[in-house]
Amino acid sequence: MKFCFIPLISALLVACSGQGNAETAALAKTAQTTPVAAISLTDPIVLVSGKNSVGPRDFNNAKKVLPSVFNGEEIDFYCGCPYTGKTMDLASCGYQPRKNANRASRLEWEHVVPAWVLGHQRQCWQQGGRKNCTASDDVFRMAEGDLVNLVPAVGEVNGDRSNFSFGAWTRSPEPMYGQCQTIVDFKGRRAQPREEVRGRIARIYFYMHGRYGLKMSKQDTQLMCAWAKTYPVDAWEKSRDARIIKLQGSGNVFVQNPQQLASVCGKPA
Repeated sequence: MKFCFIPLISALLVACSGQGNAETAALAKTAQTTPVAAISLTDPIVLVSGKNSVGPRDFNNAKKVLPSVFNGEEIDFYCGCPYTGKTMDLASCGYQPRKNANRASRLEWEHVVPAWVLGHQRQCWQQGGRKNCTASDDVFRMAEGDLVNLVPAVGEVNGDRSNFSFGAWTRSPEPMYGQCQTIVDFKGRRAQPREEVRGRIARIYFYMHGRYGLKMSKQDTQLMCAWAKTYPVDAWEKSRDARIIKLQGSGNVFVQNPQQLASVCGKPA
């Protein structure tokens, strides 16, 4: 099953087949009521760099403003570990390194929707991977630096998660990182995040897939719909999104207007 999240963008990066002109026009009209900035196929993408500038950024410049997005909320996404600057306080959250203590001790900025998902189908990736996309493709650079998709993470967990998809396969996860409730299935190439962030992940996924014309499988759509409904928007998301809007000019419509979830998941029975 292929979903085309047209309500989020009035100019598509990837055309969705089978859309009639009338339906497309109606959906484009809906897009004008959302706070998500439209991406035009013809207008150049302008990325900003200053900390006080408003607009989309590449990944390097996004990292410069992310500390302000999480100011007062300096908690790792996957394990709930506090951090100061770029240093994780692992002892306070009962984190025990699985393999790489050095990487575990530092903060890294994690792409909830992996950079591989954002770019691997793009021509730039085929011709040189992520490095080439970062150097030559403004759409990828914009997606890679989208503040909505970036969260603080224990470096080791960020590395272990890699570009694996999310899933949920056990109610009693066997600890991999001490008291951290996130686990990774390396053989199955999947990660099960702690329950506290599952709804946040779902809303980020829907935003990113709609914003950048990404395909989402039926299985992933069903999982994210279930998570979004089970774990509603919380105060952390609202605070974070308000700060992102001030820096990026737009945020996540699924946080601002949870009813928008019906556009991709259907209305509750």
